[in-house]
Amino acid sequence: MVFVRLLAALLFFLPANMALSQDTASGPITTEQSFQQDADIANRIRDILGELGNYDDITVTVADGVVTLRGTTNSLVERQDLDVLVNRVEGVVALKNEVTETTDIARRLDPAVDRFMGRIEQLLVQLPLALISLTVFLLINWIGAWVGRWHQPWDRLAPNAFIAELFRTLARIAFLIAAIVIALDIMNATALLSTILGAAGLIGLAIGFAVRDTVENFIASVMLSIRQPFRPNDVVEINGDEGKVIRLTSRATILLSFDGNHIRIPNATVFKSRIINFSQNRERRFTFTIGVESSADLGSTRELAIDTVRNLPFVLDAPAADAWIGEITDAGIEIIVVGWIDQTQTSTVRARGEALRLVKRAIEASGVSLPNTTYTIEMAASVSDDENDAASPASQDAPVESAQVAEVRPASDEALDKLIDAERRGDEAEDLLREDAAQE
Repeated sequence: MVFVRLLAALLFFLPANMALSQDTASGPITTEQSFQQDADIANRIRDILGELGNYDDITVTVADGVVTLRGTTNSLVERQDLDVLVNRVEGVVALKNEVTETTDIARRLDPAVDRFMGRIEQLLVQLPLALISLTVFLLINWIGAWVGRWHQPWDRLAPNAFIAELFRTLARIAFLIAAIVIALDIMNATALLSTILGAAGLIGLAIGFAVRDTVENFIASVMLSIRQPFRPNDVVEINGDEGKVIRLTSRATILLSFDGNHIRIPNATVFKSRIINFSQNRERRFTFTIGVESSADLGSTRELAIDTVRNLPFVLDAPAADAWIGEITDAGIEIIVVGWIDQTQTSTVRARGEALRLVKRAIEASGVSLPNTTYTIEMAASVSDDENDAASPASQDAPVESAQVAEVRPASDEALDKLIDAERRGDEAEDLLREDAAQE
């Protein structure tokens, strides 16, 4: 009975064990299988190298998955590329790269020659398109140059010759950029345009920082030429320099001082400085200070000074002449006198001097003494009083001031105006000042 049960259990487990023995591989890998795998790896590598075409001198041997490469290549770069290429092949265990760089000059030059010939062929293919692009570029550039030389529209639009030339330059640059863009688009090389514009932007930024003062001066010239704060022959004071305006150029403002010297002020300095234009209004005030003794009737003396200045033929009625008490000094009391003139008809300095002379005469004629700040040293001597009186300057008769009003026309200013007009006629092309331009 026990024997029957053991036999049944053996029959129950026998099919499962037989199926398991059939599904599981068993036994070592044979020499034939390893040789075939190595051969497959070698053939795969040879096929890849054959397709690349640069490794005809390379021999490949494979033993137990270890690949050995021998031969020569044209460069060290090609030798290094073999490492990456072979290691990507399935089944390669290790690589022994015994390839060296060839010493054959002709062989090393062959790739360069091939690349050069390839570029020549590509150039010949692109040559007709390049000629068309060049023709379009030259045509558009010629149109831009013609538009830039056309004076009529730009001279009408621009306030002066400098701005007109700037408009013409901008027009030529716009046509040049358009010509480059269209030519590159015909060549299907618009990506190159982005590179060029990027490089041009960086170069322009660097140049802008390097010549910042020059750029600032140029912009100031444009602004001054559009809104002119002065006219030719105007008397101005700029940054402490006073004189008559000769011209405004693209670089500097040129003045003629009253001493006859030329003053060149950079336009950037002119644009940022405080400008006093004495010729903006026809009316101009002169001022002088005269001292009287402390015992004088200040009210009557002041009125006398006002009446004297007001009655001068070159002094304007409006604004009216005036005077007021100034400071009390050691020498006496100051009276400040002012008057207004038409500076186009009267010299300011001559009018001031003549008014001072006549006011002094009127005050002295009224019996008021002017302060004498001269110190006198008296030396004791044995000479007689009569001799002292004869030697004393006070004993001599004082000169009598003439009551006649002297000529106060701006003769010196007119002479300077003639010099300025002569210089402006000599170089009118460089002058940015125009009589019909807007003025601040």
